[in-house]
Amino acid sequence: VSDLSLPQIEVFKQGFNQKLEEGQAKLREMWLDWSKKSSKETGDFTEPEEMESLALLLARNITHQLQMTCCEIVSAIRGLPSSLQDRVKQSLATIEELHASFSLAKSFQDLSSSVFTQSQKKMAVIQEYMEELLDYLKNNIPLSWVVGPFSPREEGE
Repeated sequence: VSDLSLPQIEVFKQGFNQKLEEGQAKLREMWLDWSKKSSKETGDFTEPEEMESLALLLARNITHQLQMTCCEIVSAIRGLPSSLQDRVKQSLATIEELHASFSLAKSFQDLSSSVFTQSQKKMAVIQEYMEELLDYLKNNIPLSWVVGPFSPREEGE
């Protein structure tokens, strides 16, 4: 395995999980800011409606970031086996569906109970697909990633 391929594999490996970690960090940051603001203004804890609003905002942000990462992966894996491409495309469609659900909701009551129960299962399947993609890439690095794209030379060059 060429050293040139390791950073590319690492990008795939870390990209998906990094978005989740960034979302968690953002939630902590928002929670701290919100808690400080709320306690200074009212001396009380944050209202449940505000907590719900924050949770929906976080869900929108995380699913949007995952959607963007998955779009990049879809475009980067062209040329790999169609079964892998199909699974990544399925993952993207699932993330887009979750993002749409959270984006349309103004409160948790606007979301069906299946969104909550199924989203965790769907994310586990997506993670499984990404692990499968990483395993494939570890064992079958595309030649173009190692040496670059090939193109015929023009005569006279």
